[in-house]
Amino acid sequence: MKTTLIYPGIAGRGFDCLSQGMDAGWISHGLAYLSAAAKAQGFDVDLIDLRALKSWDHFREEFRQRAPDVVGLTMMSVDYNPVRQALEIIEEVKPETITVVGGPHVTLALEDSLRLPHVDYLVTREGEVTFPRLLQAIAEGNPPQEKVLWGEQPDLDTISFPDRSLFLNEWRKFGYALDSPEVPFAKELPPPFLTIIAGRGCIYNCSFCKPGEDMIFGKGVRRASPRAVIRELNELRDRYHFASFMFHDDCLTEDRAWVTEFCRLYKAEGFTQPFFCQSRADLIARHRDMVATMADAGLKGYFIGFESGNQRVLNFLRKGTKVEHSFRAAEICRQHGLVIWANYMLGIPTETKEEVMDTVNMIREIDPDYFSPAFFTPHPGTDLFDYVMEHDLNLITDYDSYRRNPTEPKIKGQDYEFLKWALEYSQKRKPGNQFKRKARAFARKYGNPANYVRKGKRILGIGD
Repeated sequence: MKTTLIYPGIAGRGFDCLSQGMDAGWISHGLAYLSAAAKAQGFDVDLIDLRALKSWDHFREEFRQRAPDVVGLTMMSVDYNPVRQALEIIEEVKPETITVVGGPHVTLALEDSLRLPHVDYLVTREGEVTFPRLLQAIAEGNPPQEKVLWGEQPDLDTISFPDRSLFLNEWRKFGYALDSPEVPFAKELPPPFLTIIAGRGCIYNCSFCKPGEDMIFGKGVRRASPRAVIRELNELRDRYHFASFMFHDDCLTEDRAWVTEFCRLYKAEGFTQPFFCQSRADLIARHRDMVATMADAGLKGYFIGFESGNQRVLNFLRKGTKVEHSFRAAEICRQHGLVIWANYMLGIPTETKEEVMDTVNMIREIDPDYFSPAFFTPHPGTDLFDYVMEHDLNLITDYDSYRRNPTEPKIKGQDYEFLKWALEYSQKRKPGNQFKRKARAFARKYGNPANYVRKGKRILGIGD
């Protein structure tokens, strides 16, 4: 029995977009985990990645050539349209194919997912246990009678590592010469580059994310042990000789004991590769010792969800941080030579123009190395989505608009021409920060500028 997994991630950039940014240059960990779990049970699995194809006609031909018995598709809300189109083509070319759809949207918007045509099974929550079990039942001629299958939580210390070769082999087939399955996104992270996931879930309660994440992963955080993550990194070092990586975890730093032990093992195993991870401003502000430990181990930068520079708005978002945490976190990152990747939102429900400007001015003062702005986007399964619907604020009429892109109106009551101006202004560097940025870049490359003197065109270390 042959199984083909389909990655539908073309809503943002369309076909033929591989290596064009994060959304087009990284693997789907969900499908990679499913492939590893299915292959561990002896099943034949391959991949069709729509990002590597030229068109829907190209997909039709690829599917016709492979003619799988079972197809598995993952679906975020933004993927609804390409998933529906793929299902229609599958039905047209080989209607006896058994189709399985999983992913976040199935869990967060089950009734909506049930409206998809030509679907045999919907798998909610996590699929590493349930999907191979479904394949086994199909292979034995005893498929489940129910359409909705409730996914079981896997043990993150014992499940197979993600099958990254699923993506790399597929991409190479279409002429993409890559050293690793993913492409880097920042100059501080050289290729070959990889992303990993140590844990699932989040202990925090932000209204733009919860309770959806709890619906998928359960409450709290389940994280593989530091030793299990080191085993995965050792395997990746042997196989791909990676030069840098990034943790995908929503907030790796919420467990200081885990971070401390990981950093100890990382250094003990001889790893020196730089890495990024996501954190929160309050954690960085409160735990400088943890920041120092991570920087010593190889951390080069944090993704920080600043979100807003106004305290009322932060409270409305249930972020659990204070504006002063953001400034303090930025200061600590600078002191440890860490890059700041700033995530922030504009156009939040109830947000005034004055409050938008609080965010803009905060970002300009922090002067991050990388900007990652978004227009607030209401996602199904979250409390803010419910708020938007209850107050008749929703402007999203197509699934493609569930991207967090700051390019189109998302809700009523916001002046999006003003927001576009504010977004651009937030990224205009203050003149006084130019010298500071050069000094930070120098320090990251050579060390503390105070330890160096200029002699002609040469820069000498003190004592040279």
